[in-house]
Amino acid sequence: MTGDEVDAIVEQWRRERPGMRPEPMAVFGRIYRLARLVGDGQEKVYAGWGIGRGEFDVLAALRRSGSPYTLAPKALAASLMLTSGGMTGRLDRLERAGLVRRSPDPADRRALRVTLTDTGRRVVEESAEAGLAVQRRILDALPPADQDRLADLLRALLAAAEAGPADPAQ
Repeated sequence: MTGDEVDAIVEQWRRERPGMRPEPMAVFGRIYRLARLVGDGQEKVYAGWGIGRGEFDVLAALRRSGSPYTLAPKALAASLMLTSGGMTGRLDRLERAGLVRRSPDPADRRALRVTLTDTGRRVVEESAEAGLAVQRRILDALPPADQDRLADLLRALLAAAEAGPADPAQ
């Protein structure tokens, strides 16, 4: 296998700082670059439906919730790790586009419910398939067994990262 830009960066650090141990850059540099490239590809695909990644995430959360595709704004914000202000902006854009509808919560008139419209459901289902095609095109460079192994390895790394602070000073 031939080297890439990440290999060149790691090698430069090895040369310039022999005791540094830059090996983690070989993994995380590739993860960062891959995430950026795939994310940019998905963003371009979603633009065909007039939405960005943030709006897609809201529509997808509603669609994944199951029929009747309705959630409280607070539940949406929590699932997407957004502030209430960030969620409000997304919901405003999606409602103007006719993709979601906000209505009073029948159980608590002080609260709201966000519901995916029929158009929103079509948009999220079609754009999700197109976004997966972007991911699939790249992932298909690996045989299925390697894809499964990579998912397992990344799951373990994510669990380790979530288990404690990433900052070694903490």
